[in-house]
Amino acid sequence: MVLTRAKFERFTAFENLDISFSPGINVFVGENGTGKTHLMKACYAACAFPNTGRGPIEKLRSVFLPASGDLRRIIRKSSDESSEEGSIELSASLDGIPVTFDMLVDDEGGDGIGNEHGWSSHPIKSAYIPVKDMLANAPGFRSLYSLRDIHFEEIYFDILNLAYLPPLRKQANVASENLLSGLAEIMGGNVVVKDEEFYLDSKSAGLLEFPLLAEGIRKLGLLWLLIKNGTLQDGSVLFWDEPETNLNPKLYGMVIKTLLTLQRNGVQIFLATHDYV
Repeated sequence: MVLTRAKFERFTAFENLDISFSPGINVFVGENGTGKTHLMKACYAACAFPNTGRGPIEKLRSVFLPASGDLRRIIRKSSDESSEEGSIELSASLDGIPVTFDMLVDDEGGDGIGNEHGWSSHPIKSAYIPVKDMLANAPGFRSLYSLRDIHFEEIYFDILNLAYLPPLRKQANVASENLLSGLAEIMGGNVVVKDEEFYLDSKSAGLLEFPLLAEGIRKLGLLWLLIKNGTLQDGSVLFWDEPETNLNPKLYGMVIKTLLTLQRNGVQIFLATHDYV
């Protein structure tokens, strides 16, 4: 299933937005505060809730993390402060058959869901890569997040859950194998996990824990893991917020090659960036 369209009314940065998506690569470029990240987070929350055991409203709340969990905070108020409501409507295509899903939040604290069952019956495997790296801070984070009320958006918990998945016994195709080899060559080794800590198994230096690696290499390491464990396969959706952050321009080519190959393998991709190149 691929996302085909999103409509937002009075939702965070958007007074009214109706946008169609490509089944391939979608790139959002804009100034700070124009809603690039919010657009991707809303789409991710809708994709992710059937796979994470959360209801859609609960997932939206944990992804945006408004003060006191009050979703009315994400409603865009009108100038006259009259009663308002915000809404999200998403459309997707399943083998050419349209599927829709919508969420409504009003300033009285109410919320409504449309076609939750129909949407949930065709779950979309998705991953959201945030700007901040989490692999270097991974040991103990998931247990802490599960037991304590710590102020972290759930995208960080989710991406670690995906990164910890064990590898596939066999890659789906030769293209994925080639991507893994290319990324490993640039990083200088493969990624391994020991006692919840991520390491680069470097041929020249042995095991290097992720806090000792440049953040750009960690980004490539996360991509390597998501390909290796089958998260990014045909029919999945990747959301990546500012992939260029802390990445040496010399590595752009490999990142672009990886994204194009994933797209050709059936992965739908959403990127938010400030880099026009």
